[in-house]
Amino acid sequence: MAETQCNGSSGKQFKLPEIKFTKLFINGEFMDAISGKTFETMDPRGGDVIAKVAAGDKDDVDLAVKAARDAFDHGKWPRMSGFDRRKIMMKFADLIEENLEELAALDSLDGGKLLTLGKAIDIPEAANTLRYYAGAADKIHGETLKMSRAMHGYTLREPIGVAGIIIPWNFPTTMFFVKVSPALAAGCTMVIKPAEQTPLSALYYAHLAKLAGIPDGVINVVTGFGSTAGAAIASHMDIDMVAFTGSTEVGRLVMEAAAKSNLKPVSLELGGKSPLIIFDDADVDMAVDLARLAIFFNKGEICVAGSRVYVQEGIYDEFVKKSAEKAKSWVVGDPFDPSVQQGPQVDKKQFEKVLKYIEHGKSEGATLLTGGKSCGEKGYYIEPTIFTDVEDDMLIAQDEIFGPVMSLMKFKTVEEAIERANKTRYGLAAGIVTKDLNLANRVSRSIRAGIIWVNCYFAFDRDCPFGGYKMSGFGRDNGLHALDKYLQIKSVVTPLYDSPWL
Repeated sequence: MAETQCNGSSGKQFKLPEIKFTKLFINGEFMDAISGKTFETMDPRGGDVIAKVAAGDKDDVDLAVKAARDAFDHGKWPRMSGFDRRKIMMKFADLIEENLEELAALDSLDGGKLLTLGKAIDIPEAANTLRYYAGAADKIHGETLKMSRAMHGYTLREPIGVAGIIIPWNFPTTMFFVKVSPALAAGCTMVIKPAEQTPLSALYYAHLAKLAGIPDGVINVVTGFGSTAGAAIASHMDIDMVAFTGSTEVGRLVMEAAAKSNLKPVSLELGGKSPLIIFDDADVDMAVDLARLAIFFNKGEICVAGSRVYVQEGIYDEFVKKSAEKAKSWVVGDPFDPSVQQGPQVDKKQFEKVLKYIEHGKSEGATLLTGGKSCGEKGYYIEPTIFTDVEDDMLIAQDEIFGPVMSLMKFKTVEEAIERANKTRYGLAAGIVTKDLNLANRVSRSIRAGIIWVNCYFAFDRDCPFGGYKMSGFGRDNGLHALDKYLQIKSVVTPLYDSPWL
């Protein structure tokens, strides 16, 4: 069995960020929760308390929605020209880059994310996502209709109103701006609930939004728990739509609450159990590196993780051997250490959940190739884990584990690979590794998933729509398609002068 390099909490001293914002942000002001309650946000490197954060609930959501409603119905933002919204959003993006180090450190401290990747990817890409949608703000147009009768018709694309935005803990910065940026460009106002595990960066972004000149009431951030603040957003009669990213189980609750209240539309980006299909003609070394990245990146806490790896029988044995060898070089440890490749799971609950699934894999008869246990003297660190001899009906092949656990499976034919890849309730992403373009095209057309990556993985781009099939949800983030959920179409019809309607 391969020995993972597990540094745990390295003991090195890093300058940790000052925690500046821990209160709710409503109508342009930081304030305590009405109840006065707080909750502790924890450092997953050792389970220590970082700060106490305001615990918003229904009353606070009511206050935030009132501010957002007033800002939408009577405020400047929806009535501002797209050009002027663009200028403010561009300034917001600049402020993010000016505070890059501190923001990246907050997400590392709060969520166990690698500081190096936060500085190189998450924070800069958040700023660029804002700029992308800022560029779209003055290009939201309707169309002229060629009507069959003597009528003149055209459409308007208008902001839908107050958006409720509920974001997850695995990419707190990325998901904040994936949702907020198109909503701002469309002219919406919003109430945002960050995950209770990672609330700190969202509050900092609210502060920067105000500095950038976004009017009071446009962005409101209510920290708290899903069962209280999140449920209040989903069921609120004055919220016009909900955009949610998270688990399929909670997505169902959001949809039910929206239907039972004012029948508001919802956009759901939910769970995944993505297949990575590797064919005999693949470069084995490249495929091994790709498979390792696809599941161990961000400690497996990513909805599109390539957790089911199907390898064709001709290269299967070589792939297994090299995967075990590669596991030796994967470094688990303090996310502030630039040599580390995998930080701790986000909290104790997720840590214990992943370890429980590893035990399920063992008890169901899968073979533990490498990993399989926690590492380090403290903190929520788990060894990158690979199982072989996995059957499609095992829990580790069916459930979204959201941790560094790979299930390796052998297949013979293309038809078998397609059938087994689709044998899941999810449909978020898939990967294909082959040198045969015709084969890649055939399999891409056959896999029921929202995004297919050929000879690459995690190839996200702000211009590329992203979302799920089946129980992975509906609606699209990224690309200009993302604007659609924050806009509604109004048709305007008038008779022509000589119309019989006069």
